[in-house]
Amino acid sequence: MSSTKGQVIRCKAAVAWEAGKPLVIEEVEVAPPQENEVRLKILFTSLCHTDVYFWEAKGQTPMFPRIYGHEAGGIVESVGPGVTDLAPGDKVLPVFTGECKECRHCKSEESNMCDLLRINTDRGVMLADGKSRFTVNGKPIYHFLGTSTFSEYTVCHVGSVAKINPDAPLDKVCVLSCGISTGLGATLNVAKPKKGQSVAIFGLGAVGLAAAEGARLCGASKIIGVDLNASRFEQAKNFGCTDFVNPKDHDKPVQQVIADMTDGGVDRSVECTGNVQAMISAFECVHDGWGVAVLVGVPNKDDAFKTHPVNFLNERTLKGTFFGNYKPRTDLPSVVEKYMNKELEVEKFITHSVPFSEINKAFDIMLKGEGLRCIIRMED
Repeated sequence: MSSTKGQVIRCKAAVAWEAGKPLVIEEVEVAPPQENEVRLKILFTSLCHTDVYFWEAKGQTPMFPRIYGHEAGGIVESVGPGVTDLAPGDKVLPVFTGECKECRHCKSEESNMCDLLRINTDRGVMLADGKSRFTVNGKPIYHFLGTSTFSEYTVCHVGSVAKINPDAPLDKVCVLSCGISTGLGATLNVAKPKKGQSVAIFGLGAVGLAAAEGARLCGASKIIGVDLNASRFEQAKNFGCTDFVNPKDHDKPVQQVIADMTDGGVDRSVECTGNVQAMISAFECVHDGWGVAVLVGVPNKDDAFKTHPVNFLNERTLKGTFFGNYKPRTDLPSVVEKYMNKELEVEKFITHSVPFSEINKAFDIMLKGEGLRCIIRMED
């Protein structure tokens, strides 16, 4: 791969030219990495709801043309000046957030919210020079989340690239670079249920099921899945869920239903929907004295969280998390090891697979609400 070092690479990428319109496979030019950047050859990527959300551009600043994609696995093709901890041939996961290792957040054991590289959905260029590394016939194409993995080659800041076990299968562990780690870490790192405790999971999409998987790994005795879509319940049993609640089936608030099921409330809850009412229910359904609720879902910008302060005074705790509290470069390799050691099953999250030429099928599958993760094979 070193023969392409320092040169522009021409390759295929799926370009979004307009909001909500099918992606178009184009030949793009990918410039060499600049200072503190790496150029990656993407081998497998998957579709996350965040890609679809920004592609639809219904509630954000539209930014087109753009190359989406942020959940992926690949190999380092070349590195720019100043990069010392990655080398060509390294197996890596690009990540939508980052870890510069220099800022207050990176130096704190309590935070993973890097000042330099934390998620920025409105930035479509690289930090080094404020320019894009992608062009089509000389016209710049915007980056997405600093990753843009719907391209055979992409350029990322070194702080947003996690080096992983060289034996890890990228067609499986690529899904660990976003949603699965977010849900898993919300339970393992933030809710931290003790063995034998009860846990409620609000929202049984991929992130919620990963949170349930975390509760299973912790030895929770009762894992209650809460979702408005009852068709998700059977699948959720594979991720440790033991009981289910569909709020539509009850006349009383779901927090009361859960309290009645658990002698006063669950020990832990994890909210993975982004619906503010679900967030309130997730908090109010935990037991007084020791209950902990963790918010994962991203709310609408005008939402307000309303609960009576006495819920806090009665010793319930409300926490939030970002990317499961994992520091991308420091902690993600250990999540991959959980898979390699057969503690964590990743295969059950992967329900579909398509060749890169059929990437729009992956969007169709997600828009229909079918499946969990669709792997997009770049080399087919």
